[in-house]
Amino acid sequence: MRALGKLAITQIKLYLREPIALFFTLVYAPMMLVLFGSIYGNEPVEMFGGRGTVDVSVPAYIGLIIITVGLMSIPIGTASSRESGVLRRFRVTPLSPVLYLIADVAVYFLMTLLGVILLVLVGTFGYHMQFDGNWISVLAGFSLGALAMFTCGYWIAGLAPTARIAQTVGMVIAFPMMFLSGATIPLEILPESVQAVGKFLPVTYVVTLMQGLWKGDAWNSHGTEVIVLAGVLLAGVVLAAKTFRWE
Repeated sequence: MRALGKLAITQIKLYLREPIALFFTLVYAPMMLVLFGSIYGNEPVEMFGGRGTVDVSVPAYIGLIIITVGLMSIPIGTASSRESGVLRRFRVTPLSPVLYLIADVAVYFLMTLLGVILLVLVGTFGYHMQFDGNWISVLAGFSLGALAMFTCGYWIAGLAPTARIAQTVGMVIAFPMMFLSGATIPLEILPESVQAVGKFLPVTYVVTLMQGLWKGDAWNSHGTEVIVLAGVLLAGVVLAAKTFRWE
């Protein structure tokens, strides 16, 4: 555990040295919330079931943070570490390679969670955000969605020959998901054709699960989301294990 802690601290320090990753993880979603919150406010809207724009945007933007970390930060960071020889050096140390991977996932998870906490604080103190769910249930849903998308990031990094290609592929996949899944623009105002496309995107199920748990829905009313995300997680673990390369 001591070695794991030291390794995690080292990974956190490396993460903090990446301004672009920090911006998209910690600043981007709260900034979007302030931008649209200042335009639309948080008055109850019939379209959103009597909730305000901020009330539905905060859980949706959790999906936005997960996208940026899972499909951008992880592929770029992992491919860069492999390209610079960092992964190769870790592999030949007495530390178990599995320990490195656990620390890596834990750091990305903690940074994503920190971004969510900042987002919730802005929504709570800036716009009196409404929350009717259970925090433990929301954390469980967040964990499922985050880990599912993280595995996608690792197999992108494994397939990409260089960090530059990993960055390109990650962004090409991430940005359409941001705008077609409800993570940026509410699904309720998107055309039906776009909503149909969104059903094929895993992030859509992260957004709908988080929004449902946020307003107090029971887990059994979101069985489709749980099945899809669990499937993505399992498939992603298998693909990431097969494609992960230390050098």
